Amino acid sequence: MRQLATYDLIETIRNTNQWLGATAQAIGGYPAFALMPNPALTWLSAWGEVTERTFQRMVVKPDWNIPPMVRGDGKETPVRTEIVVERAFGDLLQFVVPGRKTQARKILLVAPMSGHYATLLRSTVISLLPDADVFITDWHNARDIPVSEGKFDIEDYTLYLVDFLRELGPDTHVIAVCQPAPLALAATAYLADEDPSAQPRTLTLIGGPIDPGAAPTEVTDFGHSVTMGQLEEMMIQRVGMKYPGIGRMVYPGLLQLQSFISMNAETHFKAFRDQINRVAQGKAADHDKHNKFYDEYLAVMDMTAEFYLSTVERIFKNGEIASNSFTVAGKAVDIGKITTVAVKTVEGSKDDISAPGQCVAALDLLTGLPDDKKASHLEEGAGHYGIFAGKSWRNNIRPLVLEFIDANGAGSKQGSGGRSKTVNKDNVRELPTVADAAPKGAHA
Repeated sequence: MRQLATYDLIETIRNTNQWLGATAQAIGGYPAFALMPNPALTWLSAWGEVTERTFQRMVVKPDWNIPPMVRGDGKETPVRTEIVVERAFGDLLQFVVPGRKTQARKILLVAPMSGHYATLLRSTVISLLPDADVFITDWHNARDIPVSEGKFDIEDYTLYLVDFLRELGPDTHVIAVCQPAPLALAATAYLADEDPSAQPRTLTLIGGPIDPGAAPTEVTDFGHSVTMGQLEEMMIQRVGMKYPGIGRMVYPGLLQLQSFISMNAETHFKAFRDQINRVAQGKAADHDKHNKFYDEYLAVMDMTAEFYLSTVERIFKNGEIASNSFTVAGKAVDIGKITTVAVKTVEGSKDDISAPGQCVAALDLLTGLPDDKKASHLEEGAGHYGIFAGKSWRNNIRPLVLEFIDANGAGSKQGSGGRSKTVNKDNVRELPTVADAAPKGAHA
């Protein structure tokens, strides 16, 4: 009950702050006060508007909001989402463009389960849709999953990826972003041994902690500075009375958000102060850069306790992927058994979450893969989110990834020297992304 009460207390604090913001906005905007204009009331209303929106966004899953696509006949058509495989802890989702022919490229985006929803990859999806059929792993908020559905740890996550790949077939190209990179590598190795015909054609690993010890960061340092017992005591709670997952042990999204913000508290404080001033001056808009960024950044989800704890212990502390000693359901997963799947790693030179060196370590583990099916790219000047969602992704990395996919796709020559299809750079919409809108210095 202690953890249930703590979970509910945190939710109560969030709800109270949302109510205080709405109340302040209502008071500051009371029509009668217009008879006696007062800057303090204007500022109170602005503070209330920003505060209410901030705390309300913390418990709402963002919409995909994929803009309409232009078909081959020149007509625009809305993009809809369709569940291909429905599972308790996450679905395999497809972005369907009605009336469009099946594309030559079939891409599975493996979204991270690290506090934010899969919608964090919205801009990545938008950039790939003109040139590929796109699928994504849409993970569910643990607070909404009944205890009766059982556990979900990194082995279950890996087996979900295995099932999704079997569903999509061997002509699939996988792009794993950040946290799931080591598990996508493990899932591919698992299939190499158990079901070789279901392996993907290519595997692109972007900013993932394959070997966290290769280049320590604040994230890896934290993982080694606390014991698993301390971590469980500090971070894990039971879902409270309000949600279907009541009683489930989770790492609450609101605690995760507190950690995210504390890493750059001064930057975030300045961003919100400036936004309040812009609202008071009438210079803010519903979809301005601040709201564009924070509507996504503040939308957090609970992780199952076993997934969070097993990630820290097995990936960061014990380095099971880095040492090629990972097991799934008691079966050893040998990364060296990957012999046909072309693998590319992408890193950002200014990535302070998965620093350069952590992801490219995957190539050394691929002892059975020919060198001509291995590739790596280091994007100079790019931070963590920039390598999959910012201008660095759109202008430089995306074309390279698509060329790598084409060079190793069905019917291509062996290795990355095969003939590539044309990458349609003109189809990439120049839409603002989370990375583009991030306050300078923020981890986004």
